[in-house]
Amino acid sequence: MSTVMLNCCLAQLSTFSVQQAATMNTKLGSLKVPPASLPVVPVLFYHDPCTGTGLVLSIVGMAIAALVEIKRKKVAAESGLINSAQPLPITFLWVALQYLFLGSADLFTLAGMMEFFFTEAPSSMRSLATALSWASLAIGYYLSSVIVSIVNSVTSAYRQRPWLFGSNLNHYHLERFYWLMCLLSGLNFVHFLFWANRYKYRSMQGPE
Repeated sequence: MSTVMLNCCLAQLSTFSVQQAATMNTKLGSLKVPPASLPVVPVLFYHDPCTGTGLVLSIVGMAIAALVEIKRKKVAAESGLINSAQPLPITFLWVALQYLFLGSADLFTLAGMMEFFFTEAPSSMRSLATALSWASLAIGYYLSSVIVSIVNSVTSAYRQRPWLFGSNLNHYHLERFYWLMCLLSGLNFVHFLFWANRYKYRSMQGPE
């Protein structure tokens, strides 16, 4: 259950993060990089798995995403392109930071979870445990859509314009949404610690 919120954060990498990068300068020298290719970034920095580390990285990743969005909108305002569809004079590599942390969070957590299942789950349940990881992914992506809908409904009730609505990303309050996701990820980590501290490993329980 603690990985559902993580997958909810990961859903942003294929939605809002791609939109952010698409508004920025995506050139590396003479090469124009497709924004959707950014998921390769965390693979380059992958290390040993650890589920708890992955959840912490998801918190950091959402905080960085919020800060990058604040910077992106500041550049849009200062350059006079807040209402324009032209690429902003800021490199898309700033968005790569959130891909690095959130993508690494996914790699750490998925590998750590698989290792946990294969060392702790009974042999007859290992296939089921593996299937649960895919169920978590599906629920997380669905939850992301639900949260976006709830945020737009709530904010439209108190404001004239919802946080995450419209054709121009510069008019969104995406940074506030990212801070909300950061908060929810923090609560999720507390939830993980609650159960992790109470779990007894099979190796500590002695022979069955």
